[in-house]
Amino acid sequence: MRIALLVPHIFMWDKIKTIFAPGELAKDLVNGLVKLGHEVTLFSPGPVRVKAKNINADLRWFTKEVESLTGKRISKGAVGELIKKKPLTYVSLSRQIQTELVATCYKMANEGKFDLVHVYTNEEEIALAFAEFVKVPILFTHHEPFNFLARYRTLFSKYKKRKFISISKSQQKAYPSLNFIGNVYHGIDFKRFKFNPKPKDYFAFFGRIIKPKGTHLAIQSCLKAGVNLKIAGQHYSGHGGDVYWEKKVKPFIDGKQIQYVGYLKTDKEKSKFLGGAKALLMPVAWEEPFGMVMLESMACGTPVIGFDKGSLSEVVENGKSGFLVKTLGQMKSAMRKVDELNRADVRNHAEKKFSLERMVRGHESIYESADNVLRNRD
Repeated sequence: MRIALLVPHIFMWDKIKTIFAPGELAKDLVNGLVKLGHEVTLFSPGPVRVKAKNINADLRWFTKEVESLTGKRISKGAVGELIKKKPLTYVSLSRQIQTELVATCYKMANEGKFDLVHVYTNEEEIALAFAEFVKVPILFTHHEPFNFLARYRTLFSKYKKRKFISISKSQQKAYPSLNFIGNVYHGIDFKRFKFNPKPKDYFAFFGRIIKPKGTHLAIQSCLKAGVNLKIAGQHYSGHGGDVYWEKKVKPFIDGKQIQYVGYLKTDKEKSKFLGGAKALLMPVAWEEPFGMVMLESMACGTPVIGFDKGSLSEVVENGKSGFLVKTLGQMKSAMRKVDELNRADVRNHAEKKFSLERMVRGHESIYESADNVLRNRD
């Protein structure tokens, strides 16, 4: 099958050195599909390293403008600096790139270059709006809750008849009127993460340091339990007036009981941090649509203790690969019991259900169904 995977988010560019979970998933999906014998083309704003054809937008003027506005080279954090200081300018420039990329992909699809187009959406609506003009099946995967932001709620209400692939059953429940044609859980290559049977004496929080992820609740639970917490991830102090880090997190970091270890990028860094923890804490304050960090943690043998919201019950097997709780008091009790879990079982559970191959095969099955529907209709 000839498949186009379209990821128009500007972070889909290897030169921008930042963690972009949908981008890593896209790379893994592309490489996995190629391995299965499919002809795949990845459309991304900038060049990325994959085992498939990679078509990019013309970034010359974008690069020149961003670097002149920030005084930094793209590879030195210029895009992040622009988002922080001039978010509206970033949105405007990014939309130009996204429009060009979507137009190129859709034009090639209508020229008969692909049998199917699969779009990863985050904050971009252009691909949804113009999908009706594409002659081949076109599918969409969204990587946040469909009802999380006002613009999402208005956007997806307009295009609820488009074909969507969810990343969890919980994500479907957030907007049940959408046309879901399948569900595929995320998967990772478990060989990338080192199993650690003997953790150290701390709990971990890892991810975006924002209110919906519940960093402040992880801090409160550890303070009440009298245990150590290490926090890793990116905070957004100074971005669009965000004061969450300054008011809810930073005042509690004492370098002893509550530590901030910074922004981890490599698998080696993640393995050391997550593998050394007694458990990963996920006191999420939103309907978490999936949460890749749960897989990375369990790959290291580290169980997950999280609020029973969103997809957590689909990812964590309560009492075997972690504990699902409803209150901070229950989280405190679960932290005391976490040593009872077998860390090898934690990894085995995750590997069986969330392997990279299973994710790729799941997409392949949906692609083939969508392609057959079109052929039978014709």
